[in-house]
Amino acid sequence: MEETNTLHGRAVLITGGGTGIGRATARQFAAADAEVLIVGRTAERLAETAEQHPNIRTYVADIAAPNAPVSIVAAALDTFGRIDVLVNNAAITRPAPLGAIDRNIAEQQVATNLFAPVFLTQHALPHLTPDSSIVNVTSNPPHHGWPNNSIYGSTKVALDFLTHTWAVELAQRGIRVVSVAPGITATPVLSHAGFSDQQIAAAGKELRARIPLRRVAQPEEIAWWIVNATRPAASYLTGTIIRVDGGLGAGG
Repeated sequence: MEETNTLHGRAVLITGGGTGIGRATARQFAAADAEVLIVGRTAERLAETAEQHPNIRTYVADIAAPNAPVSIVAAALDTFGRIDVLVNNAAITRPAPLGAIDRNIAEQQVATNLFAPVFLTQHALPHLTPDSSIVNVTSNPPHHGWPNNSIYGSTKVALDFLTHTWAVELAQRGIRVVSVAPGITATPVLSHAGFSDQQIAAAGKELRARIPLRRVAQPEEIAWWIVNATRPAASYLTGTIIRVDGGLGAGG
């Protein structure tokens, strides 16, 4: 019987593919026989993701740079000739309480977490196939405050709003848009923000106590949802936010 839920040969573009959720997602797509292009700022990390995965290609770029959408989409078209799946995953966090928010650092977060997905998706749009999908990797819900994360949290809530809006705008073209919103996940995002191992460990202990499942997620657990949300069998799924947070949102 013909396989109808396959990702074989699908052209997948993933930002932030050098570590964490982006790395796990790229490898799972490759394992499903998709063709993958990962984008990131560090060639060495991208190469580590692609190692022993011939279906994964790499492209070095800062997605927040003004010319990045043009160059990234051009690289994808040079590689595949089209784009079937776009995963807006790259993000940075620089926690600070109100009163200590640095404008330049805040602008970097907004540029990377919000403007970059907007303009990359906009530039990719003419090249998306009628049965393609866009996955925005987001985070926190809008209903609870998140101390020290005014900027990061706001960008993620905004990206969920874009998911709803784009799903409505693009439905007649057969393009689906979803958010996958991870809870606390074991990624290097805090170390990239300058936190020490001791600070990260202390924060992890406090957070685990609030998670009903009493553990943080592994990147592979989040990647599973991203990959499967793009399969043909998920073709009626659009405009929704898939929260994969171990019950954190339900527990408040």
